[in-house]
Amino acid sequence: MDKLGSFFKVPWDTYWTDLIDGIGVTLQYTISGFIGAIVLGVILALMRSKDESLLAKGTRAFVEVWKNVPLITEIFIIYFGLSSVGINLSAFAAGSLALIGHYGAYLSEIFRAGMKSVDNGQHEAGLALGMTTFGIFRKILAPQAILVALPGTGTMLVDLLKSTSLMVTIGGADLMTQGQIVTSATFRALEVYIVIGAIYFALCFPLSSFLLYIERRLANGHPFSLRRIGLLRSARAVLDSRAGALQVATEEKA
Repeated sequence: MDKLGSFFKVPWDTYWTDLIDGIGVTLQYTISGFIGAIVLGVILALMRSKDESLLAKGTRAFVEVWKNVPLITEIFIIYFGLSSVGINLSAFAAGSLALIGHYGAYLSEIFRAGMKSVDNGQHEAGLALGMTTFGIFRKILAPQAILVALPGTGTMLVDLLKSTSLMVTIGGADLMTQGQIVTSATFRALEVYIVIGAIYFALCFPLSSFLLYIERRLANGHPFSLRRIGLLRSARAVLDSRAGALQVATEEKA
C-alpha cells in the first residue's frame, strides 16, 4: 500500500508550468512543420506533374531520399551535421526543417495522387476556355484533389504532431523534453511518462476526430466554408418561400 500511495507523489505544482510551456513549443513545431510541409509538398507535386522530364526525375529522387531516411537521422544531420561545417541552427529551426523536409516528401505523394485523380480533359477544357494554368489549378484541379488528399493529409498531421517528441534528442524544449527534465529531477519516470503520454493523447485524439468529421462532411457533399454555407442557406430560404407562396396560391384556386 505504501508503494501504491507513493506512486503519484510527483510535485506537479512545481512543474506544471514547464509542461504547459512544452505543450506550446510542441504546437509551434507542429504548426510550422505542417504549414511548411504543405507548401513544399505542393511544390514537389507540381514539379513531378510531367513524369518524363528531367526535373520530375530529380524531384522524385529528392522525395525518395527524404521518405526513406529516418526522421531522427534527418534531425541529426541538420542540427549536428550542419553545425560541423559552420552552419549553426537553433533546435527549433533544425527540428522544423527536418519536419518540413520529411513530411513534405510524403505529402507530395499524397497531393500528386490527388491531382492524378482529376481527369486530364478538365485541364484541357480550362485551357480551351482561356483560363491560366494557375486559374485551372485553383478553380478546377485543387478543389477536387483536396477531397482525395484530405484523409492522407490528416493522417500526416497527427503523425507529425507525435513525431515532435523526437526533438527531445536535440533539447528542443518540447513536451517530451520537459518530461525528461521532470524525470531527472524527481526520479519518477513511470508516472511522469504516463502523464506525458496522456497529454499527447489529449492533443492527438480530438485532432484526429475533428479531421475525420471534416472528411465525412466533405465526402457527403456538405460545404465547409462559411461563405458556401451562407449561400446554401439563402438559396434554401428563397426556395422555401417560393414553395410556400405556390402552396397558398394552389389552396386559393381550390
